[in-house]
Amino acid sequence: MTSRDELQHALEHYFTSDIVEKTFIPLFLDLLKENEAYHRSLSFGHLTASAWVISQNRDKVLLIHHKKLDRWLQPGGHADGDENLVAVAEKELLEETGLQSFELFSPKIFDLDIHTIPARKNEPEHDHYDVRFLFRSVNDNDIRPNHEVKEVKWVPLTQIPREYSLQRMALKSRKVFSK
Repeated sequence: MTSRDELQHALEHYFTSDIVEKTFIPLFLDLLKENEAYHRSLSFGHLTASAWVISQNRDKVLLIHHKKLDRWLQPGGHADGDENLVAVAEKELLEETGLQSFELFSPKIFDLDIHTIPARKNEPEHDHYDVRFLFRSVNDNDIRPNHEVKEVKWVPLTQIPREYSLQRMALKSRKVFSK
């Protein structure tokens, strides 16, 4: 997922059984027609990338409590012009959690989500078109939050916050690791 063309191809061939997630695919493809899709200067919405990180024993996920949004989320952030969304997810994972010991489980898209970010200061309300990738921790004790997060913690997959997209990823990860 290192270029716009690769992302477009991956989206065109992405399969999900989730009805809500299916509706996102054409919206992502439409966004990719915008020159600024990878830049936050595109005021109505832009691409972001996230890391869904499963613990060594595959029963927990690493979540951050985001200061600005005051919510528990997976680590992630803006592409800021970088078309390599896997690298963006890895960078955000490292910056927000301090986790050094992890591996990419698969370079394929794990999940897609479009969520609205509320207006604040000079920023209008806009959407994040979030491409999520699955990672696995190699050392669960290797976490140190940065200034953007209130807290970082391993949350059992059975105790994920009731936010729909988090629940969807928890269900997907249980399916992936039960095989």
